[in-house]
Amino acid sequence: MRRAARFFLASLLCCATVPTAWSADKPDCSRTLSLALHEHGLLYSSQTGEGIDKDIADELVRRSSCKFSIALMPRARIWQLIESGALDFSLSGITNDSRDRFAAFAWYFSNKYYLLVRKDAGVKGLADFERNPALKLGVIRSFRYSASANQLVDSLEAQQRLSYSASLDPLYRVLLENRVQAMIIEPFDYPTIEQATIREVTQVLEFDDPPVPHGLIMSKKALPPEQQRAWRALVDEMRADGTMQRIFEKYFSAEWARGMTRF
Repeated sequence: MRRAARFFLASLLCCATVPTAWSADKPDCSRTLSLALHEHGLLYSSQTGEGIDKDIADELVRRSSCKFSIALMPRARIWQLIESGALDFSLSGITNDSRDRFAAFAWYFSNKYYLLVRKDAGVKGLADFERNPALKLGVIRSFRYSASANQLVDSLEAQQRLSYSASLDPLYRVLLENRVQAMIIEPFDYPTIEQATIREVTQVLEFDDPPVPHGLIMSKKALPPEQQRAWRALVDEMRADGTMQRIFEKYFSAEWARGMTRF
């Protein structure tokens, strides 16, 4: 009897430890989590309330069963709050040495960057744009891109040849008004640049860089390492079971979606 009792007690103690270990691998839903979207083409539109980032956010909420507070913010503000720990998450972010100090990432797609330039600017290659001091580039404040695109932005910033905006739509307007002669775009912007008013006056040049990984942005100050791992595992699960590709297929062809989400 004593042996049976000891075995029963040991079994209870063993089982009692399982939920603690199991919960360490799951998102912590003990508080309301904060997530910010930013307005950017197919990623999110406040006019429709739809976009890739919104679909991914909804799926994160569904799978985690956590309560979220979701807000729309300029990208520059998002990075500031991620760094301070006042914001837990954002989406479709890319990293660099500075961001790595305060943000962790869960990668789920990659894409290339392009230069959308006015035809009347006389630009046949990227070097032509950089060499002409009369040409200005429109950029979204705090955005970073691929290596060659970043090099161009940094060079033009040093020459005071940048025009800043909080979102894409104002950049399209100043491009059409010839107040800037180019802007940097990515696949999420294609529906807009296919509009006749923009297509007729612009051409697209490709930066000779490999695709850049994008992912869920997690504040290191707000989320401990074990929670970063838990959210990264959830994103990896969405990739593995095809959910991420299916979300992208709502906005791109199956071929494009497959290429962007399998890297």
